[in-house]
Amino acid sequence: MLNDPLLQPYQLKHLTLRNRIMTTAHEPAYPVDGMPKELYRAYHVERAKAGVALTMTAGSAAVSRDSPPVFNNILAYKDEVVGWMRDLTDACHEHGAAVMIQLTHLGRRTRWDKGDWLPVVSPSFEREASHRSFPKKMENWDVERIINDYADAAERMKAAGLDGIELQAYGHLMDQFWSPLTNDLDAPYGGSIDNRLRFTFDILSAIRKRVGHEFIVGVRYTGDEQMPGGLTPADGLDISRRLKDSGMVDFLNVIRGHIDTDAGLTDVIPIQGMRNSPHLDFAGEIRAATDFPTFHAAKIPDVATARHAIASGKIDMVGMTRAHMTDPHIVRKIIEGREEDIRPCVGANYCLDRIYQGGAAYCIHNPATGRETSMPHDIPRAASKRKIVIVGAGVAGLEAARVAAERGHEVVVFEAANQAGGQVRLTAQSERRREMISIVDWRMAQCMARGVTFHFNTWAEASTVHDENPDVVIIATGGLPHTEILIAGNELVVSAWDIISGDVKPGRNVLLFDDAGDHAGLQAAEFIAKSGAKVEIMTPDRTFAPEVMAMNLVPYMRSLQALDTTFTVTFRLLAVEREGQDLLATIDSDYGNARKIRRVDQVVVNHGTRPLDELYFELKTTSSNGGAVEHQDLIVGNPQNIVTNPDGRFQLFRIGDAVAARNTHAAIYDALRLVKDV
Repeated sequence: MLNDPLLQPYQLKHLTLRNRIMTTAHEPAYPVDGMPKELYRAYHVERAKAGVALTMTAGSAAVSRDSPPVFNNILAYKDEVVGWMRDLTDACHEHGAAVMIQLTHLGRRTRWDKGDWLPVVSPSFEREASHRSFPKKMENWDVERIINDYADAAERMKAAGLDGIELQAYGHLMDQFWSPLTNDLDAPYGGSIDNRLRFTFDILSAIRKRVGHEFIVGVRYTGDEQMPGGLTPADGLDISRRLKDSGMVDFLNVIRGHIDTDAGLTDVIPIQGMRNSPHLDFAGEIRAATDFPTFHAAKIPDVATARHAIASGKIDMVGMTRAHMTDPHIVRKIIEGREEDIRPCVGANYCLDRIYQGGAAYCIHNPATGRETSMPHDIPRAASKRKIVIVGAGVAGLEAARVAAERGHEVVVFEAANQAGGQVRLTAQSERRREMISIVDWRMAQCMARGVTFHFNTWAEASTVHDENPDVVIIATGGLPHTEILIAGNELVVSAWDIISGDVKPGRNVLLFDDAGDHAGLQAAEFIAKSGAKVEIMTPDRTFAPEVMAMNLVPYMRSLQALDTTFTVTFRLLAVEREGQDLLATIDSDYGNARKIRRVDQVVVNHGTRPLDELYFELKTTSSNGGAVEHQDLIVGNPQNIVTNPDGRFQLFRIGDAVAARNTHAAIYDALRLVKDV
C-alpha cells in the first residue's frame, strides 16, 4: 500500500491532499432552499470519513440571481450560505478531507422562468438547445456586475473556511465568452482570443483582490469543444498555458467536449456501453504541455483505471465521482486491501439523469446514497440472530439476502431459475448494457462470502417455505410482462421480454407499442432493428421512453436512427387481427378521432409487468402480520411490529416488482430499508 500511486499525498500549494482520489464538482440536488443543509453535509462527510482526499462540492453553485439553477443547486450569491458551508467544511476537515466548491454563472444554460424570472444572459443571442432560452446579449453593466458577483461568492467561500474554489468554464457563461460560437460581442470582450478571455481574467483578478493569493483557485474547463467552429485542441492548449501563466490559477481541471445538447453532455460524461476514460489521454497532453497541477474525471469507474491515470503521470488528481456515489468507501477499502468489496459503478447514470427528471440524484444500486441521514452504508449487526427465507434472487431478493446476512441472520434463498439476476440479467443481454450484470455479481459475491444458502432451479411453494421454519419470509418474485391490453388480438402479440431474451425471433416489419416508456421497449426495438427489420416505435404519450431519461436515451438514438426505425407519438394500439401472413394493427389517438391501420408482420407490446404474487397470498394466512407493512415505521427506520395474527408462524413481506412494476433502484431500496431493521 505504501507504493500504491493512488495513496500517495499530493502537495497543492500550501495544501497537502492525503491521497490522489477526489470527487469532482457535481450537484446531487440535495440543497434545501439553496443551502447545503443536513443531508448535503452528511453526503459529503460519508465520503470524507472513508478517506477521499478532496471533496469538491456544488457543481454549478450560482454566483448571480440571473443564473438561476434549473435543478436544486447551491445559491452562492446569498450571505447565509457561509454558515452552512462552514458546517460542511468543518465536518469534512474533522475526517481529514479537503473541501472546495465550484462557482459559476450559467449564462444561457438555464431558463428565464426559473428563480426570479430574470432574462438569461450570454455574450450572444445564440440559444442553447438543452435549456432552450433565448438569451439577452450582455451589456457592459452586465459584465461588471457579474465580475463583482464572482468576487463576492469567492469571498463568502473563503469566509466559510473552504480550502479553495473552482470556476466552471464548460458550457457556462465563462466559456461562452471563450468560444467563437457563442461570443459575438465587440471589443473589449469579443473578437480576438485575448478579448474573449478578458472576462475570465477580469474575474480572476477581482477574486484575487478579495481572497488574496494564498487561497486556492482553479478552473474546470473544456480544452476542446469538439464542434465545428468551436474551440480546438490548439485553442485549449493555448488557454491552458494562459491560465497557468496568469499566476492567478493554482490547478487545471480538464474536460473535453461540449454540453449544450444531451448528446454532447453524454460524450463529456460517458455512460454504460461507452468507452472508459475517453478523455484521459487528452488531459495528459495538457498536463505534459503545461507541467501544471492537472485534475480530471470522466468515466473512471474502477480503481485499476484510476491507478493507471496517476501512475502514468497523466494527471495529478483523479476524479471518481459517480464511483463514489456507488460506493463512498472506495479509499477505505483500498487501504484495507478489500478492493474486491468495492461496489462497482455500472454507468447506468440514474444519478445524473434523475436530477432533471426526479429532483435528486440516486445511485441505481446503492439506495443509501443521497439518504445518508436515514439509510446506512455500513449495515449494523442485529441484536439477535433470526432465520430469513427469501423467495426470488433478482436484485431485490439479492439485496435483501445481502443485508440480512450483514445483520448476522441465517439466510436461505429460493430461485426458480438456474442463476440469479432476474430482470437485470435480461437487461444485460444487450451488449451496450452488459455492465448492469455487476449489480448481480457484486451481490452474489457478498452473499456467498457471508454464508447465504441458495437453492436454484427450485419453485418454492408454501410447503417449501413452511419446512424452513423461518422467522421472516420475504417474497421477491418480481413480475412478468403484461400484454393483454387490447380490445382484440391479445394472443397475436409478443412482449418486449420475448424479443430481448431471444425466445421470439424478430419479424421483418414490426410495430412496437410502448406505453411503459422504460428501457425494455427501446432495448427490444434495438434488437429488432439490428436484425435488419423495419421497426416503428409507437407511444400514446407526447414523448417516447420518458422513463429512460436524457443521457441514457442518447446511445439508443444513435443506434436506432442509423437503422430503419420510425418514432410515432400520441397514438395508441387498440387491436390486432390476422390477415393472411400479415397482422393488421388498429391504432387511434387519445386526442381525437384519428383511427388508422398498420400492416405489419409482428406486434410487440411493452406495458410493464404484473406481480408474480401467488405465493405471497398463499402465505398471508399463516403469517403474523398478514403481509402488512407499517409505513411510518418503514420511513423512519423502525422495525416492523404489526401483529394481526398472534398464531402466525413468521413475518411476511414482499418487495420489488412482486409489489408493483417499478425499477431497479426501487427494488433495491425496498430491500434495504425493510431488512436493515429486521
